[in-house]
Amino acid sequence: MAGSGRRPEHRGPPELFYDVAEAWKYSQNSRMIEIQSQMSERAVELLGLPKDRPCFLLDVGCGSGLSGDYISEEGHHWVGMDISSAMLDVAVEREVEGDLILADMGQGIPFRPGMFDGCVSISAVQWLCNADKKTHSPPKRLYRFFSTLYSALARGSRAVLQLYPENSEQLELITAQAMKAGFTGGMVVDYPNSAKAKKFFLCLFVGMAGVLPKALGAECAHGEESQQAKFTSERTRFRNAKGKSVKKSRDWVLEKKERRRRQGKEVRADTRYTGRKRRPRF
Repeated sequence: MAGSGRRPEHRGPPELFYDVAEAWKYSQNSRMIEIQSQMSERAVELLGLPKDRPCFLLDVGCGSGLSGDYISEEGHHWVGMDISSAMLDVAVEREVEGDLILADMGQGIPFRPGMFDGCVSISAVQWLCNADKKTHSPPKRLYRFFSTLYSALARGSRAVLQLYPENSEQLELITAQAMKAGFTGGMVVDYPNSAKAKKFFLCLFVGMAGVLPKALGAECAHGEESQQAKFTSERTRFRNAKGKSVKKSRDWVLEKKERRRRQGKEVRADTRYTGRKRRPRF
């Protein structure tokens, strides 16, 4: 999924939109290069990588390798995958330092378990919310992507995915599938009060419940707490002191019903009797 560095204004599949001419036009646009570099820098920062050694990273939707350029400058090694052969051809012509693979992220991450120390993705994940073919199911493709990404990442690592969601429903769909695949984490929204500078970064943790990084320009007034980690806090709220789920409680039942709704399943409406224990019948 070729990262565009801007909100997509087209509906066609990325492999068709980014033909040879468009790929070169994008890769030589100074404004796009600047935006891509800034978002790549922020994504790598959010990964929280160790500073004493180079890391091996995956760049999903690497496009022409602009994100990879920054990764290389930071002394890390990387592999990039993208669905657009035209964008990858430009990356080869530019002689990027990372390895490249032509692949559809919706069909899964084709690497062995625990291979990467982290993953970044710039302006790509929202493509999976579109059903470009009759056989495409956005929830299934998102789950396939997240479940295989979870496997490909080393325990204790992170994935930082910058995306342009069209609406809150897309955010719910994406985060629900990430949770289902085993990730914890949340959405870091930089400059939330700016229409132009606002950026969404889905920060995911593998095998651990990490502390969500602080967003830029998101100081809460009057000591209010940030809601960026909402889907993580909701998940951990229903656990007891030993870390086990408090099954059969009202909160547990409500959370389970909400997950089923996000998966598109029919669920009975919530009432004041939801989760209440029934008295034995005589």
